[in-house]
Amino acid sequence: MTNEPTTLMEAMRYFADPDVALDFMMQLRWPNGVACPRCGNMDVRFLSTRRIWECKEKHAKRQFSIKVGTVFEDSPIPLDKWLAAIWMLANAKNGVSSYELSRSIGVTQKSAWFMLARIRAAMEDGTFNKMEGIVEADETWIGGKARNMHKAQREAKLQGGVGMTGKAAVFGVLERHGPDGHSRVRVRPIPDNKRGTLEAQVRENVTPGANLNTDGAGGYRFLGEEYAHGVVEHDANEYVRGTIHTNGIENFWSLLKRSIHGTYVSVEPFHLFRYLDEQAFRYNSRKITDGERFKAALRGIMGKRLTYADLTSGPAVGTTPA
Repeated sequence: MTNEPTTLMEAMRYFADPDVALDFMMQLRWPNGVACPRCGNMDVRFLSTRRIWECKEKHAKRQFSIKVGTVFEDSPIPLDKWLAAIWMLANAKNGVSSYELSRSIGVTQKSAWFMLARIRAAMEDGTFNKMEGIVEADETWIGGKARNMHKAQREAKLQGGVGMTGKAAVFGVLERHGPDGHSRVRVRPIPDNKRGTLEAQVRENVTPGANLNTDGAGGYRFLGEEYAHGVVEHDANEYVRGTIHTNGIENFWSLLKRSIHGTYVSVEPFHLFRYLDEQAFRYNSRKITDGERFKAALRGIMGKRLTYADLTSGPAVGTTPA
């Protein structure tokens, strides 16, 4: 693939040609030749008038498009708009709202919101390797302010007697020297910040014996037998002691909150993990070019499916999605 785009404007012009967009996706998805996504057979024929393929093996649903078996499946939105949307979300430091995407590529806000959710699914890191070396662990709280809440949310919280916090707990670990030599993060929502929850998260994500750095929160106090546990006591105004600190993960929290509160305004707890995946993806790929980051996001589209029913079947109520 030559003359590939390096900016958003170049990408939009480059993929405006349907043949170019299709060829780009073919080479990325099937570098060794087109294969049926249902049976894996490579003996297929291209139906040029419909821009789809037909598998020569005898089975159900022999015909397939480039979208089948990806997060694009069953979407009527053309490929050029999908590729522009992925470029935007992958490379926008503070994220992209559905309203901005709607205006930029000419789709409805509802369609843009669904597109962004599917792209975030592609950005999910499927790696379960535990972190090692020097690892920082911390938790934070994410939630909108009262003025950003839908009226129904404000009233529900007041009537429920739980105040106006509306916060969701998030746990994160940062490995200072990842496989590529740069720091990487892994973040996820947690039900609370109690000792049992935090200890379980550390054990699940950090290799025993690693140098574990945390603040003085009580939930981490008893991990010293399993890890080389270094503690900085923030309550005593201690933030750095030699190599012991949690500045890396705390800087990530700042980026995350700037994205959520600045771009998305309010995120329902049911959808929070998707936004965490998005921000972690951008952070972990920050050392590569925009074009490389775009391709990295695209490589995650295969083998994943997110329907609108799945996306909206949770307990989220009362907000306009961003």
